[in-house]
Formats: sequence, structure tokens, C-alpha cells
Amino acid sequence: MSVRNAVNDGSKQAPRLEVQQSWWAMIGLGENGKEWTMEQKFERIAEAGFGAISAAIPSPEEEKVWHRLLDRYNLAFNAMAFPSKVEDLQVIIEQARRFGRVQYVNLQVMDGFIIDRHAAELLAGLMEAARQAGLPTFVETHRGTATQDLIRTVEYVATVPDLRLTIDLSHYVVAGELQNNLGKAEPYFERMLERTSAIHARVSSGEQVQIDIGPEGCHPMAGHFKRWWGQAMDNWLQQACPGDVLPFVTELGPPGYYAITRRDHTGQEIEISDRWQQALLFKRIAERLWESISNPAKQK
Repeated sequence: MSVRNAVNDGSKQAPRLEVQQSWWAMIGLGENGKEWTMEQKFERIAEAGFGAISAAIPSPEEEKVWHRLLDRYNLAFNAMAFPSKVEDLQVIIEQARRFGRVQYVNLQVMDGFIIDRHAAELLAGLMEAARQAGLPTFVETHRGTATQDLIRTVEYVATVPDLRLTIDLSHYVVAGELQNNLGKAEPYFERMLERTSAIHARVSSGEQVQIDIGPEGCHPMAGHFKRWWGQAMDNWLQQACPGDVLPFVTELGPPGYYAITRRDHTGQEIEISDRWQQALLFKRIAERLWESISNPAKQK
């Protein structure tokens, strides 16, 4: 794994996992019917032991408050971005330099209608622009983007040697209704997992993109995702260098996006899941998986 394809904290310490929280996934979270304030969200994220926040790069008008809160709560930052051409990434790189503390950039490459040679050329161009900038940049496996098709994405992995992925297999499981056909998908997943540089955590049933897996993670599909996350961690660790950091981002979407809801008697949309508690469960799962992979002797 080259430096441009890895988050590295500059230390000579052993490669490590860092569990991070999606800022988008904090929308609507709160108590007693009231959403937490921006600072309360930072406080909850830090108290829970997350190491970083994943969000769009703040505007110049918002920079000071973000810098203040990131410093106060000792949190790192990584950037979400949605380029449709190489020039878009060059703008994002300049924004990241202005903001000044971006660990890495996670790309959802627009859009799902760019395919085959054109998609491979765009992905290669994005990776080259990131290489020249010296900014770790990963492409997320995501519906509605250039990587929405499982089979084509594996072809892009073969065609673009520098392509590193943020793995989110929930999109493929739901798009292909793979819960009853995982055997055929596994070889494709294995090829993508070899290019892991980050992980986005969400569990799909194959019919819903995001489900509640229960307080102990006992949903039948949870075991498959744990296995894939563990394989991704193991593949990453075999390629890692001292100081490298593997981001594991809990990313449970809010109502209006991924969260399953019901309507109360007033018509208000109510989540059927405690999204924050699920995020904390995913964090514990990631930490246990990492411990078993990075310290196998302790598991005996």
C-alpha cells in the first residue's frame, strides 16, 4: 500500500483501527423529542470514543466553529465529496487544503450512468489527481454512483491499479437482493475487499438498505457483514505500514433517507430503531473484530 492510498498518522506505531462517526448520521438524533445541538453532537461522539467525524468540508463561514469543536473534543476529520469529473476533485483538494486538517477524502463518484471505459477513465483520473496532491482518496462502493454495479466495479478494480475503496457492501446486497444468492457474490466481494482503505458500516437485509440488527447484532445478515468487515480488516492489515490508520465509519442514515420509520397519529415520522445505540453497537463490533485480527493470540 503506497502512502497516497493510506491514512497515516506519521508515527512508527503499529497499524491501527480508528472508529469514526458520520455527521450525516447524526441528523435527527437527540433526546425527549429535541435534536442535539451541534456541540452536543460533538460531545456525544467524543464521549463514545469515536476518533473522527466524516462530513462535507465546511464552508469558509463555518470553518472557525468546526476548528474550535474538533480541537475541544480532540476529533479528527475526513471529507465526503461527490465529483463527476477530475476538475471537481481538484476543487475539493483546494478546499481541503484551506480547511487544513483533512485525514482523507471519501468519494461518491457521480453518477450511476457513467459505465465501462468512461467510468474506468474517470476513476483513474481521480486517483492520479489525488496522487499528485498527496491526499489519501478512496472511492466508496455506493448505489447511484459509478461503482453501483458489483460486476463492473470489480472490472474497475482490475483496470485501475491505484483504485482504493471505501467498502460499503450494503448497497450491493440490497441492489442485487443478494441475501439468498450470496454464493455467487462472494468472489466479487473478495476482489473488492482486497482494495480496502476504509469501511462504512451499515447492514442490509437485501430488501432494505439499512436495518436494526438488534441489541446484540443477532439479525441473520449481521453475521455476513461481520465476516466481510473482518476480511476487509485482515486484507488491509496485511498491506499496512507503521502509522497507517484504517477508518471504520458508522453511517446509519436518518429518516427521509435510510432509516425505517412509521407515522404517528399526527403524521410525524418516527424511527423504529434507536440509531445512536446501533451506531455504538457497530463500534463495539468493529473493535472486537479488530482485536481478533490484530491480536489473534489473545483469542486462543
